[in-house]
Parts: sequence; structure tokens; C-alpha cells
Amino acid sequence: MPELPEVEALRSFLQQHLIGATIARVELLAFSALKTFQLPLAALQGAEVTEVRRYGKFIAIDAGGSWLVFHLARAGWLTWKDAMPAKPARPSRGPLSLRVVLDDDSGFDLTEMGTQRKLAVYVVNEPSEIAMVSSLGPDPLADSFDSDALAAILAKAGRAQLKGVLRDQRVIAGIGNAYSDEILHAAKLSPFKPSNALKPDEQERLFRAIKDELGDAIERSVGRAAKELKGEKKIGLRVHGRTGEPCDVCGTTIAEVSFADSSLQYCPGCQTGGKPLADRRMSKLLK
Repeated sequence: MPELPEVEALRSFLQQHLIGATIARVELLAFSALKTFQLPLAALQGAEVTEVRRYGKFIAIDAGGSWLVFHLARAGWLTWKDAMPAKPARPSRGPLSLRVVLDDDSGFDLTEMGTQRKLAVYVVNEPSEIAMVSSLGPDPLADSFDSDALAAILAKAGRAQLKGVLRDQRVIAGIGNAYSDEILHAAKLSPFKPSNALKPDEQERLFRAIKDELGDAIERSVGRAAKELKGEKKIGLRVHGRTGEPCDVCGTTIAEVSFADSSLQYCPGCQTGGKPLADRRMSKLLK
């Protein structure tokens, strides 16, 4: 799933390519992707793009006062093309969900692989009209997100596990499964540690890890072409997706905990004092 660093890099890329351009046409190929019906897609046609924003993992494009907002979900992606086909695409069972063509024939496609279609597209007067946008927590890269803000979040979360708190978009916007693993590894904290059990030095390590891991990932990603971002993300990960490999920091074998529809990776040596975490799914199967 694209997370804050990749989405910010896409926002920066689109900002460079869209500002001042006029949208010639918008083609909806996967009808289930469109989540709003108050404004038609035709409201975007003929409009000049004036701004591209990011809200957590959402990208919002201002076109003549109407906003095209999208969320790539787990398997979605954006592909830029300097020359779009002149002939409109036809709906099919393929990955193409939405196509935006500009007045110079360039544009972008939103695609989604797999059978679970969760990519979401909205056309609204303001991004805040989207419930999932208006309910987002603070952006961890905002200046207002300081150590005191994080301390308040952790206190309010109570005994909720750190991994879940970091991933909850209503608590902190933009962090997903991969970067929550990376942040907790950098902070040397167990993903199952209760949020309100952190000592002051652990809170500070977590705060610095959030800022540094996300900031470094953005620095590696911004300026790259959209097609390069997936590979860049994978190269920069130290624990996520690396089960069975040695930890770059201490050499301990990276371990995994599996859930019904996801998994987390961690280093027992760096994060849990050498003790493996219980794999809840496997424990249930063995009972």
C-alpha cells in the first residue's frame, strides 16, 4: 500500500506536471471506484488545475474549484503518460480504474491490481466533505506534530498497542503497515507495547523515529518518476517484508507475526529483548 512518503512524492510529481494544465477529459473505467455523486466527473473537464494537496494517504487536485480526490488503497497505483491514447478506453476487467487526460494529451491512469477493488475516487466541492478525510488525525510531518502532541496521543490511546495506534488514520494520518514496522524498529520498541506504558526516553525515541523514518523516505522518493517509487520504497525498508533475513543493526533474524489479512515484521534483538512475539493466528490453529 502506498503510504505517506510515496503519496507525498506522487503529490510533488503531480504538482510539477499538473499546475496550469487544463483537464480535457476524465474517463471512469471502474464504476465502483467513484464514491460521490453530488458532482459529475464532467465538472472537471475544461478546468485548469491550480493546486495539488495531500491529506494523509489521499491526494486532492483542485480543478476550477472542483476537487478530484483519490485514495490508492492497498493495490492501487498512479501511472503517468506523456502521450495518452486519442481513443477513450473501454470499461473492462483490467486494472485501469480512472484516466485523466490533459489538454496537451499527457495525463495519468489510476490502476488497481487484484480482485478486491478498494481504490476510491471522489469529486467534491471541498476535500473536507469526504468523511474519511475530515476524520484524519494530525499529519506527522506538520510542525504542530511535536513531542507533546505525540505524548497526548499515547496517553489518550491507553493500553492500545503501539502498532495499531501508529496505523490508525484517525489518530495519526499517513502511516501504514510498512512504515509502522520501520518506525518501531528504529525506536527499538515492541509493536505490542501498550501506548501508555512508554517511559519519557521511549516516547522521545518514538517521536524521533516517526520524523526521521518518514522524512528520510520522502527525501529518497521526492523527485523520482512515479514508476520508480515502489522500488525505492522496498530498497529503503529494514524490517518490513524481510522475514528470515538478518537485521542490519544487530544481525538477529527478522521475525513475523501474522494476522487474518496482514502481517508485521520486527527484530527480536532490537525490539523485544530477544524474545519472539506470539503469533496469534498460529496459536489458535495449534489449540
